[in-house]
Amino acid sequence: MASHGNDAARDTYESKVPPFYYRPTFSDCQLLREQWIRAKYERQEFTHPDKQEPYSAGYREGFLWKRGRDNGQFLSRKFVLTEREGSLKYFNRSDAKEPKAVMKIEHLNATFQPAKIGHPHGLQVTYLKDNSTRNIFVYHEDGKEIVDWFNALRAARFHYLQVAFPGASDADLVPKLSRNYLKEGYMEKTGPKQTEGFRKRWFTMDDRRLMYFKDPLGLPGLCPQDAFARGEVFIGSRESGYTVLDGLPPSTQGHHWPHGITIVTPERRFLLACETETEQRAWVEAFRKVVDRPMLPQEYAVEAHFKHKP
Repeated sequence: MASHGNDAARDTYESKVPPFYYRPTFSDCQLLREQWIRAKYERQEFTHPDKQEPYSAGYREGFLWKRGRDNGQFLSRKFVLTEREGSLKYFNRSDAKEPKAVMKIEHLNATFQPAKIGHPHGLQVTYLKDNSTRNIFVYHEDGKEIVDWFNALRAARFHYLQVAFPGASDADLVPKLSRNYLKEGYMEKTGPKQTEGFRKRWFTMDDRRLMYFKDPLGLPGLCPQDAFARGEVFIGSRESGYTVLDGLPPSTQGHHWPHGITIVTPERRFLLACETETEQRAWVEAFRKVVDRPMLPQEYAVEAHFKHKP
């Protein structure tokens, strides 16, 4: 470092970083930052491409600890990622012929959530089933293993998008490989008639999808639908008739938390309440960032599906 400087060291140790490999920032979890340093300097994966096989081969299988839906316990499950089939599968038994779930790479997202999952290597995988959002929560005791899984999923997404958008550059595709949630936390909500009492729910803002759950991990022991979001709201752009307002209509009753938010869509108004003013400001800022962004052509198709949901 003293002789050649940081730039020369970077040119050497990062000379062959795959475009899909996640480069952590200061705000990422400790695991991602640590494994990036170990991959770069200790294992020298980015100077010897043959060492990248665990996440670049297009196929990966192994065992991860997965949180059970019914009892909340983590159980060892076999996972298989195959780019050829465009899917991530998991099996309840290692000798099972049929997978318990098939997650299409096209609609898959992965993000590290150590605090939510209660493990420093906790990974949340989100996918669509019948166009409803479903989450699974996994971890591996070995930090390298779970980060290799994460980057293998990003590699599969990258290669899928290269085929789906043949004219797109790497710089266009990389931001689409995985994403952190814009905002998460508890708010109160009421039903569509706005006459029911407000109920506390865990909300997740994932791009233009605002989803709510019973609690951050889904409440165990209830019906199978608890693995899915209890509800989802599509938030479009201002040009399409979407607005976010501070406060609630004057006639609103039944909310315990005092700091209201009203989301106006072309079909209806969604009434929400936050416990603190700080939380309200953070949610309003997140919503307005989405509303102020013009919609992409493919997002109009997603919006149309939401409008036709029963």
